[in-house]
Amino acid sequence: MTGELSDRLRAILEALPLRPGLRVLEIGCGPGALARAMAARIGGGHVLAIDRSARAIAQAVAGSKAEIAAGWLSFRQAAAEAFVLERGEIPYDLAVAIRVGALDGRHPAAGEKVRLRLAAALTPQGRLFIDGGDPLREVRLDSA
Repeated sequence: MTGELSDRLRAILEALPLRPGLRVLEIGCGPGALARAMAARIGGGHVLAIDRSARAIAQAVAGSKAEIAAGWLSFRQAAAEAFVLERGEIPYDLAVAIRVGALDGRHPAAGEKVRLRLAAALTPQGRLFIDGGDPLREVRLDSA
């Protein structure tokens, strides 16, 4: 499943602490390539991938029919700073955001809102990873 990933996204996938059964939230999923690859790695888990762009979500859904049908993957159009768990939705164990301006320092005010939303959407032990490290860095949410 990693054949469609760029070298950069493949390195990010390899760096994530993925394991079977995890619930993963991807912020800013674009066309869904990383979301599909993560879903393939966490058998028995689930990936929810969000993007503010309706076009990106439509592309991601169109390219992910098998994963969606298997229950491994879902998509939702949502801005990260407005994301909330739906009624009855189980919190996520891990969140990943690649090239998301609100989390990489380009939009600090939005970043504060996103960190608060993610702190509420992740389990107490939940972890957030963003690009900008080698290839990732972990962002602590307890200071949000």
